[in-house]
Amino acid sequence: MNQRPRPDDYFKDWKQREALAEAMIPLIGKLNRDRNVGIYMYGRSLVNRSVIEIMKAHRFVRQIESNELSEFESFPILEKLCEMDLGHAHVDLGKLTVQHMKENDGNAVDIEAFLARELDGLLGTEHKPIKAPQDIVLYGFGRIGRLVARLLIEKTGSGDVMRLRAIVVRKSKADNDLVKRASLLRRDSVHGSFKGTIRIDEQNDTLICNGNEIKVIYADSPAQVDYTDYGITNAIVVDNTGVWRDEEGLSQHLKCPGVAKVILTAPGKGNIKNVVYGINNHEITPEDQIISAASCTTNAIVPPLKVMMDKFGVIHGHVETVHAYTNDQNLIDNFHKGERRGRSAPLNLVLTETGAAKAVAKALPELAGKLTGNAIRVPTPNVSMAILNLRLGRETTKDELNEYMREVSLHSDLQRQIEYTHSPEVVSTDFVGSRHACVFDSRATIVEGDNAVLYCWYDNEFGYSCQVVRCLEDMAGVNYRMYPLDAKQ
Repeated sequence: MNQRPRPDDYFKDWKQREALAEAMIPLIGKLNRDRNVGIYMYGRSLVNRSVIEIMKAHRFVRQIESNELSEFESFPILEKLCEMDLGHAHVDLGKLTVQHMKENDGNAVDIEAFLARELDGLLGTEHKPIKAPQDIVLYGFGRIGRLVARLLIEKTGSGDVMRLRAIVVRKSKADNDLVKRASLLRRDSVHGSFKGTIRIDEQNDTLICNGNEIKVIYADSPAQVDYTDYGITNAIVVDNTGVWRDEEGLSQHLKCPGVAKVILTAPGKGNIKNVVYGINNHEITPEDQIISAASCTTNAIVPPLKVMMDKFGVIHGHVETVHAYTNDQNLIDNFHKGERRGRSAPLNLVLTETGAAKAVAKALPELAGKLTGNAIRVPTPNVSMAILNLRLGRETTKDELNEYMREVSLHSDLQRQIEYTHSPEVVSTDFVGSRHACVFDSRATIVEGDNAVLYCWYDNEFGYSCQVVRCLEDMAGVNYRMYPLDAKQ
């Protein structure tokens, strides 16, 4: 593939590309809003992104694919997509553009003919990702609940897939309860401001977020709620309180009129399926009424463990998580039922246990009994790291292992779960807002024969919330067609 010539004037080149990125925004928005077509750049969504974010997405491709993909090449593809009669789908503009550039290298390949071939089966189709819009209810509105709410609102699109209809919380003693909850959704010390508008209707206990009417229901227990009173039917309840983690406790939701299914945002107990999206979500069946999205750490470590096992084999290993402190710890020393967790979270490294290593076996039975684990809580509010110390089934090298992980992050079914970084300067705050289950830090990899140490960053709040929403889509039966056919958003 020919490389673009070095521009004579970098500033002029930038301004031209900036103008093209700006012109992309209404085209991307119209495709998403009117046709429910999501536009991606190598797995990264371009919907509701700024000019600079779109340009950085192009730069990301240039860095990892070693080509000069730019807005000059992608904009004509996007323009032509807008002229075509597309059905509901996810379309990877970056991969389409790179493929067209390869075919156009020395040949005159017509864009329209190229797209007609690559999007065969999508043009003129009435396929919908789901038969009817799915009602979603958030039970609890803490750290994960608010981030899941942001994601659901962001993904509303044309409004005929999943709709956040209600939030259930306990009524506080504050007279301005609704205002305070809206403020927590609007502003976040870690994740920044909400991208959109929030209107408060106190008379009807409703939040209107980017046009989505979300009823705030006050209740002390699931038994107090009849969702049909609010026009909600066949709903999936996302329980992010962590109060109930077994089938008996979570089944309380299923007794509520208007509820069909429940997903737990914590490790489930007993026979509840613990699902790590991308690994064992195929185990979700239409008959499942309750599933768990496992934990943030389990979601972070299972994908890299799976690909290591597939390529090299894993004899045994130890998982050490360096984890941001969480809301169950104390700001200052005080009583806590857990060992060490009563000590001040902002002032201490706190050695504690994690069940993530054992939980791996629920998603990857082949690793049962092969992993140990521990955790250190550290004085940062978000973004954690998992250190995987593995004895592999064969010898390898750092270069082979890293190249394999890079390829997996770009061109595999785990593209949304594993991201790859080769920067020597990244630190934890660089991964706030990461939508991946983990980010593989290739510069930190250590390999000595059949021993390997892998370092994986993860946004234990937002990255995990993205995995929850993916499980939620799967449980709802949402099925987007993905193009080109080898693209995995």
